[in-house]
Amino acid sequence: MAVHNYDVVVIGTGPAGESAAINAAKHGMRVAIIEKQTQVGGNCTHWGTIPSKALRHQVKQIMAFNTNRMFRDIGEPRWFSFPKVMERSRGTIDKQVEMRTTFYARNRIDLFHGVARFKDEHTVVVRDRQEGMEELVAKKIVIATGSRPYRPADINFRHPRIYCSDTILSLSHTPRTLVIFGAGVIGCEYASIFSGLGVKVDLINNRDSLLSFLDDEISDALSYHLRKHGVLIRHKEEYESVEGDEAGVVVRLKSGKKIRADAFLWANGRTGNTDSLGLENIGLEANGRGQLSVDEHYRTSIPHIYAAGDVIGWPSLASAAYDQGLNSCNELLEKEYRFVSDVPTGIYTIPEISSFGPNERELTEAKVPYEVGKAFFKDTARAQITGDTVGMLKILFHQDTLEILGIHCFGDQASEILHIGQAIMQQEGEANTLKYFVNTTFNYPTMAEAYRVAAQNGLNRVF
Repeated sequence: MAVHNYDVVVIGTGPAGESAAINAAKHGMRVAIIEKQTQVGGNCTHWGTIPSKALRHQVKQIMAFNTNRMFRDIGEPRWFSFPKVMERSRGTIDKQVEMRTTFYARNRIDLFHGVARFKDEHTVVVRDRQEGMEELVAKKIVIATGSRPYRPADINFRHPRIYCSDTILSLSHTPRTLVIFGAGVIGCEYASIFSGLGVKVDLINNRDSLLSFLDDEISDALSYHLRKHGVLIRHKEEYESVEGDEAGVVVRLKSGKKIRADAFLWANGRTGNTDSLGLENIGLEANGRGQLSVDEHYRTSIPHIYAAGDVIGWPSLASAAYDQGLNSCNELLEKEYRFVSDVPTGIYTIPEISSFGPNERELTEAKVPYEVGKAFFKDTARAQITGDTVGMLKILFHQDTLEILGIHCFGDQASEILHIGQAIMQQEGEANTLKYFVNTTFNYPTMAEAYRVAAQNGLNRVF
């Protein structure tokens, strides 16, 4: 068995692993990274963020075409199958893989393909698909193995009509009807995607509202627009059984209801990828969801072994994972670092949602005297030009100091628009104020000018 020595070994090539490895390499360390799949990028590139967002973009274009009056003058609405739309999305995945493979070569990071398993606290054994073994010895190790869909044991995911959020990407037909169990971020995004393709969707939620961590007004808007596109939302429901046959799937709910559909998508929870790491060999233990605990320096209970990304749980976002990997590496390099805690929310439903900071409910419970400034996209020239008039920008600010407390956005490009408010909120002292948006000239027409409109609307409420 070949033995290789490194300063840092990173397990996983998703956002967390990539940023940790490149950061270490740029600071003169000898680095190796391990990926169990044949291509780099991790779940983010191949099954999660990239394919689902590329798929969403294609569906959004189809919806725009089919509802645009100008295009109606030259032909009838077009119907596209799910496999055809998915095929168009794979081009983005290929570009991402090519680009990220180049990163490792350019930074002279050794890339090993195979399953990683700890031999001891400083040694990782990599087994490739031909059962070849290589031993990597490192001073420090970063675990960035990501997560996969949680699959309850009483659901037969081998059935050809029962899917999880990974396997749904290989769907070879377009179902007429679909049941999605789980109305979290993933469930709502896929409900938007499939309803945009004309599929009748039943979205089953085991809570009493959609995405309860959102601002109530934004959550209500999402519910309205999902229903508008034909999604039937069933709140406070739990499944009793999921049974597939040759013609479809029958979902029995504990409330006594029965639902029949052409296909079933499970989108309720994720599990950390730690079960094959041999953690028992080094005395580390994952929780019931396969996640590792870390301190504020991203260290596990073994000081020279770090963990970052989805494998540590919250917030389980690609954006946060990249920063977590970067900062876990900064810590092991003994450089300035931060623990990632303030994370913007980006939800790629149709229309999309993004937020930063507390919502109205949280500020009310904390007894913070706040006021609200709103701008509706239907009143902005850019939205009227593009036709994307659904949505609004909401600014929450302190009544007395005008300090911006939270930004909540719903509509086209929400995840882009949000970052302007986020940048001002991150300024210290009097630099974080609602007056910035009134005293700054914005390009016209733009979606960003919604900040000026919302700020003026909010100031009109102050006395």
